[in-house]
Amino acid sequence: MITFTELDQVPDAFGPSAVTIGKFDGVHTGHRAVVAALLEEASAAGLSSVAVTFDRNPLSLINPDRCPASLVSNEQKLGLLAAAGVDAALLLRFDQTLAQLTPEEFVTSILVGALHARTVLVGEDFRFGHRGLGTVATLESFGEVYGFSVRVVDDVRPGGGRRVSSTWIRELLEEGDVREASRLLGRPPGVRGVVVHGAKRGRELGFPTANLSPDSQGLIPADGVYAGWLFWRGRRYPAAISVGNNPTFDGVPQKQVEAYVLDETDLDLYDDEVEVQFVERIRGMVAFTGIEPLIVQMTDDVERARRMLS
Repeated sequence: MITFTELDQVPDAFGPSAVTIGKFDGVHTGHRAVVAALLEEASAAGLSSVAVTFDRNPLSLINPDRCPASLVSNEQKLGLLAAAGVDAALLLRFDQTLAQLTPEEFVTSILVGALHARTVLVGEDFRFGHRGLGTVATLESFGEVYGFSVRVVDDVRPGGGRRVSSTWIRELLEEGDVREASRLLGRPPGVRGVVVHGAKRGRELGFPTANLSPDSQGLIPADGVYAGWLFWRGRRYPAAISVGNNPTFDGVPQKQVEAYVLDETDLDLYDDEVEVQFVERIRGMVAFTGIEPLIVQMTDDVERARRMLS
């Protein structure tokens, strides 16, 4: 996948293209339905498939107090779009200049001028341009003027109920329901980060853990213990994962992610980037009265993780 981060990076001869536009936070099953339709349109018409997205949630500029945490980093988002099969992604910096574009300026500068769009695919509630004044109907009217068609892709609604959205997935992660979040995402939720040195309490207890750096990418689920996977250097390892501040011990940073890789004692993960995926929640985070009850519980956690992942 080719990635552009500025309009002037797009070659003059690029396209013609089939384009979809959105935040794509999480690249969940709803987003993937749009991308699948995009690839279908592009293949049928011999067009380049392009996903236009933004480097931050527009609310971070327009209404910061209402801006939620992102499910994935820009790096993760681009990787997921690439895996979905699009030919190119245009990652636009959402700043005052972009926010002030009228709907027609958005269309002429981005869709027509840079990408030479022949068809544009959007969701039912798509809005664009200054203050979100542009609607699907607005886009269709511009399409008639500038020579592109518009296709509205239906929302994904499991069982005919609530539509899949980043908001819903965020709510599930805040509750620790990673199983349901996985269903909506189409994959287990995960965080990516560099393994750093910790207090080595896990090693002293017989459960050495890989501690992810505090600036890891991705939304961390609710405090607790999870069964999941650790990905490192192209391999997948089963793991029991702790999320939280480890209340049995004082002075532990908030929202620490620690992964104990099952049945592996000689992995040297320090200073390497890993990804941790959460498959199932085992229990919430609790404080223990001493070391021995903690070890008993950790032993049980590991066995439950093993069963869940087998």
